[in-house]
Amino acid sequence: MSGKPQFDEAAVIDAALIVFWRQGYAAASISDLTEATGLSRSSIYQRFGDKDGLFREALAAYTRRVLARMNSAEAPSARGAVEAILRGFVPEQPMGRPAGCLIARSCVEKGELSAEGQAAALQAAADQRRIFAALLRQAIAAGELSRDADVEALAWYYLGVLQAVLNFPNAGADSSALHHMIDVAMMAWPRP
Repeated sequence: MSGKPQFDEAAVIDAALIVFWRQGYAAASISDLTEATGLSRSSIYQRFGDKDGLFREALAAYTRRVLARMNSAEAPSARGAVEAILRGFVPEQPMGRPAGCLIARSCVEKGELSAEGQAAALQAAADQRRIFAALLRQAIAAGELSRDADVEALAWYYLGVLQAVLNFPNAGADSSALHHMIDVAMMAWPRP
């Protein structure tokens, strides 16, 4: 035996990610995680330290994917990129993954998380907000927004719209309602 894990770490993290995403951190038990990952309790503890360690790795994997998806939005303008990000997350048909956002869910459950888990959840949300802020600064530089535009407020606003797009399907919003909501959100873009 080489001492290396004898399992596919990425597959284990993906399976745990789905459990945390669907159930939340507090409701996800070690039994749920062993069943989903196929690992024994001792293997989870040996490799990840504890449930919190596995959660942090799952949240990190989820965050990397979300940020990559946000950064891959293509448009001829910064305004178009913001809109492309929002529309890119609208679920167009039933998916095999849970609805909602693991980052938002983790921020809501912050009180249940360790200090490291809290920091990871808040950092993930801050990283999403920074993507919007960078696009808004590009918009100012390109003359799409006035120089006195409140970048921080607008970055929070568009992060809020993104979270609504991700989470409102849980409240019954269909893709048509979400696209209309994005139409309204883009009307709030201050013209120079």
